[in-house]
Amino acid sequence: MKVLTPLPAGSGAIELHRALASHIEAVEIRPYSRWLELFPPAIGLSVGGHADLVHTAPDHAAFLRQKAPLIATFHGYVLDKYMRQFGTALQRLHWRSDLRLWTSMALKKATMVTAVSQFVADLVRQDMEFDGEVRVIPNGVCTERFIPTPERRQDRKINILFCGNPSLRKGAHLLPDIAQQLDHACTIICATGRTNLPKRWRHHKLIELGPVAPDKMPEIYRHADILLMPTFREGFGLAVAEAMACGLPVVASNCSTMPELVVAQKGGILCPPGDITAFASALNELAEQPDLRKAMGQYNRQRIESSFSLLAMTRAYRCLYEEVLDS
Repeated sequence: MKVLTPLPAGSGAIELHRALASHIEAVEIRPYSRWLELFPPAIGLSVGGHADLVHTAPDHAAFLRQKAPLIATFHGYVLDKYMRQFGTALQRLHWRSDLRLWTSMALKKATMVTAVSQFVADLVRQDMEFDGEVRVIPNGVCTERFIPTPERRQDRKINILFCGNPSLRKGAHLLPDIAQQLDHACTIICATGRTNLPKRWRHHKLIELGPVAPDKMPEIYRHADILLMPTFREGFGLAVAEAMACGLPVVASNCSTMPELVVAQKGGILCPPGDITAFASALNELAEQPDLRKAMGQYNRQRIESSFSLLAMTRAYRCLYEEVLDS
């Protein structure tokens, strides 16, 4: 069995598929330049080779030339009206026109459609008016790499971690106002990838780490006390799952996929999206209660081990590959 996985280089999805490939020898990742996304037919020309099965995202799956069965996995969804407020004019045009067409073509071509969360699966069915099966296989976290620190000191300042692109969708614009309402002992550490926070979103209680390599993230989580995720839309929420595996409590928006990951009052606190006061109050509450932070962190670690491990994700996809090929 050979499973070909063509994906744009540098995408978040490709890192997850590489983790999958590390456990299933049959999976071969085939990165292609993001410049080819400007002319998708070129993707089909550049990604050649024999495959018994093709597993990729739906965006450009319709342009692949392999005749093998196709598994299209939705890692997120941006085509619905709600997302238009978070995109540029060019992005909105792209989402409403060609990307919607290409996604529709991929759904017709796919032998099996999967999604990384129930939220995304429901969106695909509703917004694309798709009446086929959308199987939910959650992303998995390596519980050997992402582990809790042996013991967190209780006599220091509270480090609140924000992970994600500094975008409106991630709620990064809320960070300065949240920081303004935090107790003096709290600081927000920002791991924002390749792009720093815009100057208008900066605050003296926001500390930027700059670019952080993926292999450095476990250490970043272990030096934090709470994860903050004021997002407005997540396809899954990998940073949340990784932080949970490292034994952190979570303060997140009560929207999209967050309730699928974070069990309110057991693993963290869910706040109304965009409610700055609610986020600050939740963070201050957890900052003052080390025992509660510890209990929530332990609960989250167990939840990842039982429901969102890399091993569970690998087993689910291996079974799916065999099912599709057998059928």
